[in-house]
Amino acid sequence: MSDSTVQCWLVERELGDRDFVTLVYATPDGSRFQQRQRSSTALRTGPEVTAAIEIPEAELEQVPDDETRERYATEVDRVTDRYEPDDPI
Repeated sequence: MSDSTVQCWLVERELGDRDFVTLVYATPDGSRFQQRQRSSTALRTGPEVTAAIEIPEAELEQVPDDETRERYATEVDRVTDRYEPDDPI
């Protein structure tokens, strides 16, 4: 089992049904991602959402299409220009 991780950046945040927030972190090239759901209560009382997190490689999924891949890569560029990895966002 590999312990290697990849720094991924927050590229999407969406409020969904039942007061859950979906967070999407993507690799700098936009080719892989991880989606997480947290309740809005957990966002207020739990650990801060940061601009970047380390994600184990095995937990990343391939982005299914070129359009999404390009959008994620563009958003990573925007976020990295504005924030340090540990900055709350």
